[in-house]
Amino acid sequence: MELEKVSLCSQAGIPDHVALIMDGNGRWAAQRELPRLEGHRAGAEALRKIVLKAPQMGIQYLTVYAFSTENWRRNPEEINGLMSLLESYSNSELEEIKKNGINVNFIGDLTKLELEVREQLNKLADETKDGDKLILTVAINYGGRAELTKAVQRIVSRVQCNELVPDEITENELHKHLMTAGIPDPDLVIRTSGEIRLSNFLLWQSAYAELEFVDTLWPDFTPAFLQSILNRYSTRSRRFGANGK
Repeated sequence: MELEKVSLCSQAGIPDHVALIMDGNGRWAAQRELPRLEGHRAGAEALRKIVLKAPQMGIQYLTVYAFSTENWRRNPEEINGLMSLLESYSNSELEEIKKNGINVNFIGDLTKLELEVREQLNKLADETKDGDKLILTVAINYGGRAELTKAVQRIVSRVQCNELVPDEITENELHKHLMTAGIPDPDLVIRTSGEIRLSNFLLWQSAYAELEFVDTLWPDFTPAFLQSILNRYSTRSRRFGANGK
């Protein structure tokens, strides 16, 4: 996949890379007295609409938090339902994703997933690798601290093998060992449902991201809502630590 571009600022007020913490599926279902899995189904449909519209909004990279390392603490029935939903959507949406030029990638420790789920995700990634309209990165069994820990372990291993000396361990070198290596850092991170925290998502990568926390529950988050956030983003001044004018 072609992921060499690194953006230091947004062009024409449009973020190159948007990251989404999709929160609120369970509360959406509870408000309607529905099973939690119905909230996840509604959330999957909301994501489908966002993914298809994102390239038209000028977004080149979209990263979504689908399942965290902490989510394993949930009810096993809900987890099994989520994994089945992930597998079925990966299959049913494959052709539409390919048709729309979307390149799907996954980050996180997928080894903990059932073999059938991993195979379907690998198929989706492989068959969409030529997509050039949008790079969609889905974080599954992902945690920012775990990602940084593994990156440090790989760097230490290289030092021990005399492939790297300590003075060569720079920010760029660490970036190369992250799961998101080659993907530009997010310009904008959005979290739905009213929670105001990153919850272990892209901790290193979000150092200079603009943050938006909205009350809307994820299943109710629409492309129009995203566009309104992009409009607000375009009015911000991003200085990356430099003095303002």
